[in-house]
Amino acid sequence: MDKININALEMLFPYALANENREIIISNDAFDSAFSVKENTESRLKITDLIPEFNFNIKKQTAVIRAKCYRVFCMPDNELEKHYHIFLIENGCSQDKNCVVNKILVSLIFIDNYNEVLDTIEDVRHPLLLALVDRKLNKMARDLGGIVKNFEKDKYIFLFSEDKLEYLKETKFSILNSVREIDMGNKLPLTLSIGIGMGGSSLYQSMEFARAAIDLALSRGGDQVLIKDPERYYFYGGHSKEIGANSRVRARVKAFALTELIEEASDVIIMGHKNCDLDCLGSAVGVFSIVDAMQKKCSIVLNKVTSAISILYDRLLEKPDFMNVFINTQQALNKINDKTLLIVVDTHIPTICDAPELLENAKKIVVFDHHRKSAEFINNAVLSYHEPYASSASELITEMLLYTNKHINLTSIAADALLAGITVDTKNFALKTGTKTFEAAAYLRRNGADPVRVRTLFKSSFDLYKAKTEVVSNAEFYLKNMAISVCGKYDDNPTLLAAKAADELLYINNVEASFVLFDNGSGTSISARSLENINVQVIMEKLGGGGHQSVSAVQLKGIGIDEAIKMLKNAIDEYLKEEK
Repeated sequence: MDKININALEMLFPYALANENREIIISNDAFDSAFSVKENTESRLKITDLIPEFNFNIKKQTAVIRAKCYRVFCMPDNELEKHYHIFLIENGCSQDKNCVVNKILVSLIFIDNYNEVLDTIEDVRHPLLLALVDRKLNKMARDLGGIVKNFEKDKYIFLFSEDKLEYLKETKFSILNSVREIDMGNKLPLTLSIGIGMGGSSLYQSMEFARAAIDLALSRGGDQVLIKDPERYYFYGGHSKEIGANSRVRARVKAFALTELIEEASDVIIMGHKNCDLDCLGSAVGVFSIVDAMQKKCSIVLNKVTSAISILYDRLLEKPDFMNVFINTQQALNKINDKTLLIVVDTHIPTICDAPELLENAKKIVVFDHHRKSAEFINNAVLSYHEPYASSASELITEMLLYTNKHINLTSIAADALLAGITVDTKNFALKTGTKTFEAAAYLRRNGADPVRVRTLFKSSFDLYKAKTEVVSNAEFYLKNMAISVCGKYDDNPTLLAAKAADELLYINNVEASFVLFDNGSGTSISARSLENINVQVIMEKLGGGGHQSVSAVQLKGIGIDEAIKMLKNAIDEYLKEEK
């Protein structure tokens, strides 16, 4: 203990030193006086005995001690490993003077699939089902000393004190599982989304944070909890599969709004994501068909033709309609004006758009995407059709073609492009397919799409096939059901190689998830795939990436392959621990 600065014990404000077990090793007179600590020779007091909500991981905390409000500061000791300095500064107010120490958190709770679940049970059971939900939510509120109030048939507001949040985290927001287990003969599990606002300067601002959190939770497929503070989002849950919505009303409304915006625009620019794939190009071509039918000028931003789209791109250029359609970023910046409509497809993240600069110059932006929403998104779109249940962006655009009130003569090449986009993202209609997916494919088939022609769009070079085979053969198993492999040097399109190899690994017995890593020049990229039993999206999000439950990826800047593999395994272990 000689390493402890003796001056700390002479401080006028309360001070203590605690170890990793939260035991108080030493404290000064001010600390003992504040807590009325008496010398105990039998066992050491723990800081949590005095401040139950104390957390070593939070540098600044608040606590009420004998009716006085304190700010609590916690700092690790630089010399004594796993020891922490704890300082208490009095706020100069007390609880009986309206000092709100345990801040009120505002939470919004939505039933994700209210109508869909009610449709699967008898009418007489509807009130019973909702009564069960009410009972479970009220019990949770009662246990936490909070208030929950139903303000719409499937929506609740929940108020509780900030000191109870840690308990909710420790129990992994068990209310999600509790509601999911309700069985009234419903064929679909009932799921909740919860958005919590914290850190607001007022209840109004916390409510705004809660609204933003619940919107993002719903956009990510629901069945999860999001917490938003002034700086960032925190994600919990989201491990279950998205449930598709069968209502056509939403698609029809979006289609009508899209045509209205196109009518008002002087011209339209369509943009996808970097390293364009078939779904990205297919959905862009589908939007072009709508704009072209409305006789508006239209361009598609495409800075790089990857091997994944080269065959389709070459076929498009053979058609007169597409001769001068494709432009680069600089040409797009020269074209854009105050009346230009910018339509973004197959992504909602500004930084991975093919030309992020266009987002700053466009006055009106429309977004079509099917990926689970991330914390970074285009937040100034005048129209957003963001549906994580959809198989692909091409499916969403096909819905627009189905429900638009304009007569569109879809060309066979455009129909092929859209069907190719759906095919590639569903892995030949094996994953993420719903009734709408097959309806979209049937519509495209009626409009000239040819499955044989579409199949030829997936052809690859012999070199790519050999490289893919090598990656698969070098794969190693992790925890018996996960395959991890590393791409060797492949200059043509390492992203495509990693994606194809990850897909191929899923065909091996006992492989439920696959991860393929490659050097991207500035760090390491990982392509992740699964058969939906394992949520690779949650695993990739732990590393800063994202995507879908069965298809996801991440880019780790400045991280080498070996370090990336360690980080990946840690993320997998953390995910499996949460699943237990």
